[in-house]
Parts: sequence; C-alpha cells; structure tokens
Amino acid sequence: MLDKQVVSEGKIQRRLARLDDADHPLAGQIMGSEPEVMARAAAVLARMGFDVIDLNFACPVRKVVARKRGGFLMSEPERVLDIVRAVREAAPGRPVTLKLRRAFRETDKTREAFWRIGRGAFELGAAALAVHTRSVDQKYAGPDDREFLARVKREFSGRTIIGSGDILQPADALRMLDETGVDGVLAARGAIGNPWFFRQVRDLAEGREVHQPTLEEQGRTIRRHYELACETYGLKRASLYMRNFGIRYARMHPHPGQARQACLAIKNEKEWRSFLAEWYGTSVGEPS
Repeated sequence: MLDKQVVSEGKIQRRLARLDDADHPLAGQIMGSEPEVMARAAAVLARMGFDVIDLNFACPVRKVVARKRGGFLMSEPERVLDIVRAVREAAPGRPVTLKLRRAFRETDKTREAFWRIGRGAFELGAAALAVHTRSVDQKYAGPDDREFLARVKREFSGRTIIGSGDILQPADALRMLDETGVDGVLAARGAIGNPWFFRQVRDLAEGREVHQPTLEEQGRTIRRHYELACETYGLKRASLYMRNFGIRYARMHPHPGQARQACLAIKNEKEWRSFLAEWYGTSVGEPS
C-alpha cells in the first residue's frame, strides 16, 4: 500500500487495509519516500491491528521508481534508515521488516548501499530483512544471485533473513532454503493462480504426495475469489480485475489454453457466471 493511501481515511483506505480474523499474524506493507508520512502510515496500520509493519524498498515497477519510491530507495540508504527510524518510533511494539534488492543497479558490484541499509536497519531494531536476488534495474529478468543471498545470511547469521526471487514452483522454495541457508522464503508470482502453493511446499518438505486440487476445488476457489473481488471493487470493476487472476488459475485446468482464452473474453458479471459454470462446473449467485 502507498503510505499516502493509508493515512487518507476513506474508501481506498478501507479497501486496501481490509483485515480478516483468520489472517493473523498479518503484516501490512507500505511504500513511500517521506519518513514522516511513512511513520504516520505505520501508526495507522498498528491501530488497525496489523501485527507487523513491512517496508517495501524493492519494487522495480517503472512508475514506482520514477516517483522515488520502492526500489528507487536502494540508491538512497540514508533516507531508508531515516524511514526505518521514524517507523520504529511511530509503531512501538510492532516488528518492522524491510523488503530489499541486492542493489539499485546491476553494475554496482560492491553492493555498498545494500550493506549500509542492512547493517543500519538491524542496528535500529529491524526484525528481519527480505532480500530479492536481483537488482532493481533487472526487475524480474536475468540471472539471480543465490550466492549473494547466502552471503547475506552468513553476514547476519543471528538475524532473520528471508529469500525472494524466482520462487515459481513449490520445489523452488526448498531449493532456495538448501542453497542459501536463509530462514524463510517469500513466494509471489508462483502463488498467483495457485493458492495451494504453500500447502504443496509443506507436502514436499514433509515427504508427502503433493496436493493437486481437483477441478471442483479449483472452481470453488475461483468463485470465492471472484465473490470477494465483487465485495471489494464492485461488479463492473471486479469482472475485469479478475481476468488477470483467472488466466493464472487456468494453468491448472485440464485444458489450460482453452480455459485461458475463454477467460480473456469475459467482460461482465454474467459472463463470469457462464465461464465458471462451463469450465469449472460451479456457479456464482445472482447479484443482490
């Protein structure tokens, strides 16, 4: 969430910071560039009941970097530490974690800014670092650097380090743990369209047969996702918004290409109901 959206009371704040009792412990992630605004946002999240405050200094999206947020701040370590200090003071008692990348530019081989941020954040009381294995300018392409991640864990051996980057299949999570020694792994793109991802990682780790959701289970999950999107965004917006997720879910369908094309053609709530009935054998109730 953008810090300014969190501190602005209204519909956007309520939509973005929606909590469910079943979600705890829950982290609220904020992104911004001004220490005082980030601090206010952190205080709001703490009052709302978020258990952890996570600071995003890793997002590589062009418009985010252009506005000097997210990954841009990997080039301004002192500002990052000012933000960490302000947030820690504004949300006492809440663990504060940071999402970082190994550098702002791939040409920065010393990773000097990363080490300044990492050491400084822990000195200020940060609870953990989540480290993406690519630089900001790499975005999601090019080689990731698992050896750097292993070095980070060695450097901060008594601290919590979480790895991130190219966790696209459940086995990738266990591979990163084995290769780097990190304490945990973040999955993002790999879990979009596969909310069973985390159960599958546990299955692998514990030597069980990996759960593969039935078509009926997929349908129930997509239906619930769609219903929640309607509650949050309204029927019209949800119908278009959910297409991005529907094509990801379609990868698990017995006929993924055909299901994907059918999903891309959806334009409204009626077509969503028809799609779920035809391709997944499930139904969505009529709108109230």
